Amino acid sequence: MIKVGIIGGSGYTAGELIRILMFHPNAKLDFVYSTTNAGKPLSVAHQDLMGDIEMNFTDTINPNVDVLFLCLGHGKSISFLENNKFSDNTKIIDLGNDFRLTKDKNFDGKTFVYGLPELNKTDIKNTKYIANPGCFATAIQLALLPLAADGLLTEDVHINATTGSTGAGVSLSATSHFSWRNNNFSHYKAFEHQHLGEINQSINQLQASYSDELIFVPNRGDFPRGIFATLYTKSEESLEDLVAKYEAFYADQPFVTVTTTNINMKQVVQTNKCIISLLKKGNRVLITSVIDNLLKGASGQAVQNMNLMFGLDETTGLHLKPCGF
Repeated sequence: MIKVGIIGGSGYTAGELIRILMFHPNAKLDFVYSTTNAGKPLSVAHQDLMGDIEMNFTDTINPNVDVLFLCLGHGKSISFLENNKFSDNTKIIDLGNDFRLTKDKNFDGKTFVYGLPELNKTDIKNTKYIANPGCFATAIQLALLPLAADGLLTEDVHINATTGSTGAGVSLSATSHFSWRNNNFSHYKAFEHQHLGEINQSINQLQASYSDELIFVPNRGDFPRGIFATLYTKSEESLEDLVAKYEAFYADQPFVTVTTTNINMKQVVQTNKCIISLLKKGNRVLITSVIDNLLKGASGQAVQNMNLMFGLDETTGLHLKPCGF
């Protein structure tokens, strides 16, 4: 059994990790670290776990776990690892943004691999350190990678994507209170969202010549979870050829489905799936990508990476059921 430690155990991504791992056939939770809830049952922070798991939060670590998941706020993983040392045999999966960019991937003798399985599966299998992608970044990259792989990105790409309230994390802010978010809609960080760096990096990994702009407007939705992303750009390819290229690119990727039908978030919420829909009108292609921001956009993808790192089938423990109504 893979001994697992979780750091930052009170947040949404940690809660999802616990839910997946307590039923994972090859993993066992060793500790869930939280300084604010140390000594209290996990169900204090994750009430849906009541009756399912008898385990308390702790403020001590086991430095010899097989894999460590870092579920800390962005920018906090480096300081935690500086102050807490783990065995050289411990694999680390960081769900924050500390190590996602190439310029940040080297830390304390460790080299972090960008953990998008559909792009870097071989490297993921052969590394001990993973920088888990961001949620918007996952949905948007999966929508664009097949085009980049064939050198078909030749214009600006316009992106409009909406995420649920869990994307803002557990800590309250002015725009996360129910009274503000409910029956409301807004955009934020237009044209400058922090995920643009990792998206551009992956695009250039496949199509180094691409130098046009990703014009990204992120939105806040009044639902708790999910990402609905629409992207459009110019393309001279026929819809049939585009579908064939997408299906070929994702042929060996079990969590990605390509279709030409209209899609919605309920098809993927509560799962590790990404569904991509293609539509062609004149010389423009519309790409729609839907994921669960907490699963394929965070914790589910992190477990997928863990499976690959330990030589397991990448779908192990991730056969999750969507909720259609």
